[in-house]
Amino acid sequence: MAEHIRVLLSEEEVDARIQAIGEQISRDYEGKQVHLICVLKGGSFFMCELAKRISVPVSLDFMSVASYGSDTKSSGVVRIVKDLDESLKDKDVIVVEDIVDSGRTLSYLLETLWGRGPKTLRLCTLLDKPERRVVDVNVDYTGFQIPDEFVVGYGLDYAQKYRNLPYIGVVELEQ
Repeated sequence: MAEHIRVLLSEEEVDARIQAIGEQISRDYEGKQVHLICVLKGGSFFMCELAKRISVPVSLDFMSVASYGSDTKSSGVVRIVKDLDESLKDKDVIVVEDIVDSGRTLSYLLETLWGRGPKTLRLCTLLDKPERRVVDVNVDYTGFQIPDEFVVGYGLDYAQKYRNLPYIGVVELEQ
C-alpha cells in the first residue's frame, strides 16, 4: 500500500502560529525561567522552534513515552522509554508535545510529572484532536485544532517516516 501526503497546514502557517505561542509564553512567564520538557520523538521539531521564539530564560529536558508503535491508533498502553535528566522540583514546567489525541499518554505523563514537585506544570501542543479524546486533558497552549485525520510532518511520523516534512500533512493510503 502506498501513501500520499496531502498538505493540511503549510510551513508558513505553522511558523506563524509557533511565533504567536512563543510570544504568549514569554508574556505569561515574564521575569521567570521556564523549563521545557520535550516529548520525544515527535515533539523535538516543535520544541526547538518554540524555544527560539521564547524571550525569557529557557532550560530543556527530554522524555520519551511510547503508546503507538507503528500503527495509526494509540495502543492505550503507555510506557516511559527515556526519563528526564533533571529534577522538576520548584520549576515552572511546560510539557511540549507534537499532538494531543486520545489524551491517554498526556494524562499519564502529567500525573507522573506532578508527582515530581514542579511549581507549575502546563501543556503545550502543536496539534490538538479534541474529537479523539477519551481522557480529559487540559491543554494550556494549542497551535491548531485539527480534524480526526492521521497527520505527519514537523516531527510527526507514520512508521518513522515523514518527520522531516516542513508542514503538517494528512496520510492518505492508496490501495
